[in-house]
Amino acid sequence: MLKLVLKGGSRPPWVGLAAAVWVQIASASSYNFSLYSHFLKSVLGLNQQQLTILGVANDIGESVGLLPGLACNIFPPWALVLVGSVCCFLGYGAIWLAVSRTLPSMPYWLLWLTHCIATNSNAWFATAVLVTNMRNFPLSRGTVAGILKGYAGLGAAVYTVIYSLVFRKSASDLLLFLAIGIPIFCVALMYFVRPCTPAASEDPFERGHFLFTQAACVSLAVFLVSTTILYAKTTPSDAVAYLLVAIMVVLLMSPLAVPIKMTICSTKTKKLEPRVESAKALASGESDSSSKIEPLLTPSSSSTNLKGFYENDDDGSDAETLLALGEGAIHKEKRRPKRGEDFSFHEAVIKADFWLLWFSYFLGVGPGITILNNLSQIGISLGVNDSTLLLALFSLCNFIGRLGSGVISEHFVRSRMIPRSLWMMFALILMAIAFLLYASGLTGTLYIATGFTGISFGVLYSMMIPMASEIFGLKNFGVILNFMLLGNPIGAALFSVFLASTLYDNEAAKQGSITCIGQQCFRITFFVLSGVAGFGSILSLILTIRLRPVYRKLYSSGSFRLPLSTVH
Repeated sequence: MLKLVLKGGSRPPWVGLAAAVWVQIASASSYNFSLYSHFLKSVLGLNQQQLTILGVANDIGESVGLLPGLACNIFPPWALVLVGSVCCFLGYGAIWLAVSRTLPSMPYWLLWLTHCIATNSNAWFATAVLVTNMRNFPLSRGTVAGILKGYAGLGAAVYTVIYSLVFRKSASDLLLFLAIGIPIFCVALMYFVRPCTPAASEDPFERGHFLFTQAACVSLAVFLVSTTILYAKTTPSDAVAYLLVAIMVVLLMSPLAVPIKMTICSTKTKKLEPRVESAKALASGESDSSSKIEPLLTPSSSSTNLKGFYENDDDGSDAETLLALGEGAIHKEKRRPKRGEDFSFHEAVIKADFWLLWFSYFLGVGPGITILNNLSQIGISLGVNDSTLLLALFSLCNFIGRLGSGVISEHFVRSRMIPRSLWMMFALILMAIAFLLYASGLTGTLYIATGFTGISFGVLYSMMIPMASEIFGLKNFGVILNFMLLGNPIGAALFSVFLASTLYDNEAAKQGSITCIGQQCFRITFFVLSGVAGFGSILSLILTIRLRPVYRKLYSSGSFRLPLSTVH
């Protein structure tokens, strides 16, 4: 296994977080499918089912991240970012060659494969930045996950602004940008995404730094929505368009203000407690200020914390057990981890909580991705021919769900020790309501339902990530996280291909066209998806009840508990 040198100091984690913001925006490239899908359909003469299957390829590539999950335990983060850049270049480059007719006869199976390769770059990008930053900020997992996935949620709006203002709605130019521009950005930033030494105690300035980063994220969201609405109402000149894009770039760079401020004010701030080299050092109480060599992922502090809680489970027979061990009457067996400790992947998958979390997530993101992949066709069927505003609305609400749920869940998990799965339950209930609004077929409810779906979609993403690390630890977080994300393509295949597109093509055939118009195009689909989301909310409630004792132990001190060995 490759060993990594951890970067010391208090500024590097914030530099890495600022770089991770850009990489997360890059990892949202799969959301662009709605922007170029109609162009792809017309140029290549695809029917709705063929187009939907390409959308599923999008989801499969983005979500099948078991290989990046395994690689993050072996290779440094920059290597994962580099592999993602290569996938992005090859995949989107091939799609551009197809739609520009440079390769006029690309087989359908090859087009499907190029979509998988293109969006698989997102799995490499997201795994690199999420695993690294969750470990760099182990005491603020919910907040960090909310920020990073919030920026990823804004990715669709960022690409929409670039598509509208820079490329003037040219799908071919957008694909060329994804093939060349995104890999260049990510290669330039990959050095800054690196593991750093986690703090031994809570930084009193950290809350303010996170609040500033969240405020910057909100400012970017407001700007993106305003710009999208402006473009929908008017056509700005080239000078105004490039000015708006420049402002967007400045807002994207704003998280860098935190490490810059820390550099300027470093001599005025009080020195914090020493930072430890890794979670292993936290557990052992050892620390070495020299260049300590550690792997990217090591056992999380929660493993050490909960041992003390669980050690009392069998206190009545401790003496007898020790005597029996000494006399050779019984053999010592390795104790299985308990919830909150570090699990291997094989130990995690046999737990009921693992599958309750997986199905709660799957039954929400599957229907959500179905809406996202068919958003353009849903709009056209209900009389909204330009899906740009719908996609921007979904992106904004997706961002609100991701960032907002991170902030709210972090507050309640610290103050009331409420499991994050409770917010997943509320999100699934809201999603079920949204599908009923879609089924009504009214234009006004179309925008409300899209907003509700975006919020719910964002909450599910943002809650699943820290929950997976809190229940099963950080040691094998990359593999466990990417297995959870398999719910995306499986849900897309079941609900988008076999349900939505099949019913859509049947209705379109009745109208004698490949385009379906009217409420009946997706009505049955919406009713089914509403029931699916409702069932998911029941599973989330069961998971919440089961996890309440675990969160009471993890957060009984008002924040994520540190090992006793770190108390000075």
